[in-house]
Amino acid sequence: MTQPVLSTPVTLGHHTLNNRVVLPPLTRQRSAQPGDIATALMAEYYRQRAGAGFMVSEGTQIEPRGQGYAWTPGIYSAAQIDGWRTVTDAVHADGGVIFAQLWHVGRVSHNALQPEGAAPVAPSAIAALQAKAFIETGPGVGELKQPPVPRALTTLEVKALVAQYAQAARNALDAGFDGVEIHSANGYLVNQFISAHANQRDDEYGGSLDNRLRFLREIVEAVCQVVGPERLGVRFSPLFSGTDQDRVYIGLVEEDPHHTYIEAIKVLEASGIAYLSIAEADWDNAPDLPDSFRQAVRETFSGRIIYAGRYTAERGARLVEAGLADLIAFGRPFIANPDLPQRIFKGWPLNPLREEGMYGGGEAGYIDYPTYLG
Repeated sequence: MTQPVLSTPVTLGHHTLNNRVVLPPLTRQRSAQPGDIATALMAEYYRQRAGAGFMVSEGTQIEPRGQGYAWTPGIYSAAQIDGWRTVTDAVHADGGVIFAQLWHVGRVSHNALQPEGAAPVAPSAIAALQAKAFIETGPGVGELKQPPVPRALTTLEVKALVAQYAQAARNALDAGFDGVEIHSANGYLVNQFISAHANQRDDEYGGSLDNRLRFLREIVEAVCQVVGPERLGVRFSPLFSGTDQDRVYIGLVEEDPHHTYIEAIKVLEASGIAYLSIAEADWDNAPDLPDSFRQAVRETFSGRIIYAGRYTAERGARLVEAGLADLIAFGRPFIANPDLPQRIFKGWPLNPLREEGMYGGGEAGYIDYPTYLG
């Protein structure tokens, strides 16, 4: 089935996108060392997938303390900005539109990844017991490690981090990105502030839900001042049930996720940002988002809505046709199929995904997947 609705144009901020197929942020751990710098290899990977209507870069840490996995790229140094410019130039040369995902992992890190071996930082000194950081143990090799108990940020440090998000947004524009996405999902720093499980502060950033949303609100406001709301998106990962292990992959399970995330989406609506991206659980037997939540999202947010989470083209098209989504993101299929939009539109078969090269490495499993030859 060709799913024609996914091939139709749609506006996003100032852009008119060619189609509704999205390359979402996908961690691939290919940055150059030392310095966590985007490379020509990465530029080719993104260029191959520039047929997407819209692209979001892999998470790129806004400062050294924001890294939770070896070899992920940053966007805080001059060399990193130059490296990303190679990527955006390649994407734009093929007609693509690409935003940078601004990332800070907070407590999901390890001393080996932190400046001077310090403890990771977080809203509160509560360890991410089910999460794992990934540290380098030798050239091109590493291992998963349990994150230590983090250090709670002071109020002044939280405000300084808001400014760092704004600076990262400036850096992204300097690097040629068309806009930025704030990573507020998957149990990382902004998600930690939102969550009552990870945030037990007693200052203006903790306690009530309104206070727990303050960090998000201030980041959105600060980044809007840099890039404008039409060049800003935010990603959430609401989870309505699940185990502690589930929280590692999709976020933190709140006592009332519907209320928590609709209130968070109201923050975005008030700022008039371009889009909301919702990352759903994508493992076997994962809990589905309730239809009532999808309806509430659409009623609350007037910008574009992107859904991701093991979607088939058929399932994604149904959501668009129902008016509940505007764009659909495909993760694993886009890794294995650089020409995924054309395969969807023309009903061509898909390449299978290989585990080789998913995280780290060189060309294998990264830029060597073939396009369809017919």
